[in-house]
Amino acid sequence: MRLSTKGRYAVMAMVDLAATSNGSPVALADIAERQEISLSYLEQLFAKLRKGGLVRSVRGPGGGYLLAHPADATRVADIILAVDEPIRTTRCANGTPQGCRTNRSRCLTHDLWEELGNQIHMYLSSVTVADVVQRRVIGTSGLVPVPRLVDGAAVAAE
Repeated sequence: MRLSTKGRYAVMAMVDLAATSNGSPVALADIAERQEISLSYLEQLFAKLRKGGLVRSVRGPGGGYLLAHPADATRVADIILAVDEPIRTTRCANGTPQGCRTNRSRCLTHDLWEELGNQIHMYLSSVTVADVVQRRVIGTSGLVPVPRLVDGAAVAAE
């Protein structure tokens, strides 16, 4: 399972917008610079986010984008879905009994991967933009010691 840059960048930009807006519109060029995302790519994503009802645009001098809903009411899963980024963990088409194998059957691990996709969707539906901005999403990536290689062998990090 892989989440493409489209979904990741949309979430990054929405979190940036929530963190920096303070009720004033934020220019996409500013988000693009802070998040190191191409402005033209960001414009495409924000067109989809606006169509999905997640952001609203303000025209004119001092214009830009605002969240359409409070950050604590904007779910990460909604952002990903708004930019047409389904989280798929199987090769099979969603909602059909047919599998992706040449005889149209499902592989033995289909239910495992499908349930993983459901769990990912449930998790992303439980996390709001406000949770990310306020660092309420606790990860362990910075806490787990990464072993280092010495002469080709892994040794515990100090």
